[in-house]
Amino acid sequence: MTTVGEEMHALVERLYPLCRSITGDGVRATLDIVGEYLPLQVHEVPTGTQVLDWTVPQEWNIRDAYVADAEGRRVVDFAASSLHVLGYSVPVSATMPLSELRAHLHTLPDQPALVPYRTSYYAPQWGFCLAQETLDALPEGDYEVRIDSTLADGHLTYAEHVVPGRVPDEVIVSCHVCHPALANDNMAGVAVATFLARELAERDPYYTYRFIYAPGTIGAITWLARNRERIEHVKHGLVLACAGDRGQLTYKQSRRGDAEIDRVLRHVLTASARPHEIREFTPYGYDERQYCSPGFDLGVGSLSRTPYAGYPEYHTSGDNPDFVTPGALADTLAVCREAFAVLDRNRSYLNLSPYGEPQLGKRGLYASLGGRSDAKEAQMAMLWVLSMSDGEHSLLDVAERSGLPFDTVAVAADALGAAGLIKA
Repeated sequence: MTTVGEEMHALVERLYPLCRSITGDGVRATLDIVGEYLPLQVHEVPTGTQVLDWTVPQEWNIRDAYVADAEGRRVVDFAASSLHVLGYSVPVSATMPLSELRAHLHTLPDQPALVPYRTSYYAPQWGFCLAQETLDALPEGDYEVRIDSTLADGHLTYAEHVVPGRVPDEVIVSCHVCHPALANDNMAGVAVATFLARELAERDPYYTYRFIYAPGTIGAITWLARNRERIEHVKHGLVLACAGDRGQLTYKQSRRGDAEIDRVLRHVLTASARPHEIREFTPYGYDERQYCSPGFDLGVGSLSRTPYAGYPEYHTSGDNPDFVTPGALADTLAVCREAFAVLDRNRSYLNLSPYGEPQLGKRGLYASLGGRSDAKEAQMAMLWVLSMSDGEHSLLDVAERSGLPFDTVAVAADALGAAGLIKA
């Protein structure tokens, strides 16, 4: 039987070869595949559209690119990997000596076997990326250089999937879809987001969950520019990136640092005893910095395993499907599942019998604990919930102060609510 981790890994493998960028048919092809798993609302934003302080650029598409030696052998070939071309390269067709070509070649001298990922989105250039050991083996002489690409007015493409909740308040889950041939960064994030959305659709979530699949930076900025009227409904958010490597989980807090999503992730990661790291917010990284910008100041954190630039394979050909594991993908999904379960159930309650301790026995609440292996813990959870149900403290406050598992506290609150002793 195929595990959910294996299913996510299979999706990563399907998405990995596509040549993506911040615009173009590669993004559309990526969303077409995700659309086989989820119904998506796809948005096309025309070139030249003003989005906050940015402008939607021209659309870039590429059909072929190569560097060929005197015998016509392709020594650098886009068909072998989309990393071989500098992203957003303008078209070129020329023959030139290696001495001239070198200025357009990008390598990693310290990692000579790997091909780097490089782009030039907003400055017209062309170039190729290759392994340093490949470059070192090239003899002097003339080379045919061809990049069959187009830069023309078109669209920026992004997509959304909405899981309706019981309230219109939203949790946004954002992942970027612009990186070519990089499995962990960020097809792993896309896969986790997609399977998380499917799981949430099978529940009856309290919040409405909005999944955003957009190119990095310009995509999130475009979404924010086009959804200003919805911002007041966004109560929590999470950016998913680098979600499938073997490293420990890392949570980067929102700009606020004390947003509810920050507290939830800290609690879930600590309570689970998983190896993890909590990092403070910095205005560099992925799209959390757009959602957390001062004008919006949304409570959006970022969940990853090894963070960006924290592993040698980052932005290189080493970030391939073998670098991503089904187990790591499944673990990241599990943390999201646990975190959103807490978020969905975290309420503040009011004790309806606040003068002295209400008699639990006559309401059958003690009897309901009989035979439970955790009866003492469950009883303490009831007492803690009653004590802190003043309309100001949430169940997460109770769990943190009491040291009890959140699920135990939430179950106690359900029992007390059913007995008419508290109300949300």
